[in-house]
Amino acid sequence: MGKVVLVTGVARQLGGRFVRRIQRDPQVDRVIAVDAVLPEHHLGEAEFVQADIRQPTIARVLAEHSVDTVVHMDVTGIALGGGSRTTVKETNVIGTMQLLGACQKSPSVKRLVVKSSTNVYGSAPRDPAVFSETTPPKSLPSGGFAKDTVEVEGYVRGFARRRPDVAVCVLRFANILGPSADSPLASYFALPVLPTVFGYDPRLQFVHEDDVIEVLRIASHDPQRGTLNSGTFNIAGDGVLLLSQCARRLGRPTVPLLLPALSWAGTAVRTLGVTDFSPEQLRLLTHGRVVSTNQMRETLGYKPRYSTAETFADFARSRGPGLLPPEALAGAVDRIAALRFVGGGHPPTLSAN
Repeated sequence: MGKVVLVTGVARQLGGRFVRRIQRDPQVDRVIAVDAVLPEHHLGEAEFVQADIRQPTIARVLAEHSVDTVVHMDVTGIALGGGSRTTVKETNVIGTMQLLGACQKSPSVKRLVVKSSTNVYGSAPRDPAVFSETTPPKSLPSGGFAKDTVEVEGYVRGFARRRPDVAVCVLRFANILGPSADSPLASYFALPVLPTVFGYDPRLQFVHEDDVIEVLRIASHDPQRGTLNSGTFNIAGDGVLLLSQCARRLGRPTVPLLLPALSWAGTAVRTLGVTDFSPEQLRLLTHGRVVSTNQMRETLGYKPRYSTAETFADFARSRGPGLLPPEALAGAVDRIAALRFVGGGHPPTLSAN
């Protein structure tokens, strides 16, 4: 008898992709796909169960199907189908509590994988240059999705103490991008003009959605020889990009604003439904965030296929050209920089892009 894997949050594109991928693994016998919303995409041979994880009925689903592996992907920062922020928070926090309560009572559950986020570290001016999995945040997130993830991880740690026989893996993903990315940051980069915080150029990390799927798959199985997939892991592509570099590679002009003005603009675009310009995203666009991925490589044994720059390049290709062609913009910046060397010295050799 192969594994019986239950996956939450399958109505989202990422959840649907993971369901289609995991059922191709030979050691997986059945996949139970769960969401409160009927998915618009195909789920392959998976059995879809329309259930709200905020309700106690999720315990019956686990029992009826003798689920042994739970992959909790329904922790997200953006509403599905026009839902409100309240609904998102309830699903993230109350839904996780109900799911963990059901797992605790289920004797068949042997492995739990939770999709979390590097948002748990927050973004603050006194942050360390690089966060490791054991680095405490300088300032705990005060609201939004970041606070949800902190609460979710707290409940997961409590579950791990109560059920030490269950292998628990928490995956803290950096900003997820790719051709089908659906996140507040992806919506921000889709704006024709990018508002930025005057005087700041934050460092950002990205992880490709293909790498997200593969890491989730590795975490849902028994560990390979020489690796360990229980514990907490930062997941991100190699390297970092500055926000200014992202804007140039997208061909998007930037408008530097003082933080109060940007906060006001964020409230306006959020009210209009253009993008979720939340306070936590403003802090990210001010101070940035970089995490260490040593544990991902040395303990989990995974090397991402895409670096941060390659992830962003794939995302940029899927979004089409911006108002300013990246090549022309980079060339213009180089020419302006070279003017300083007229009459002596050597021009710069590295492109501004």
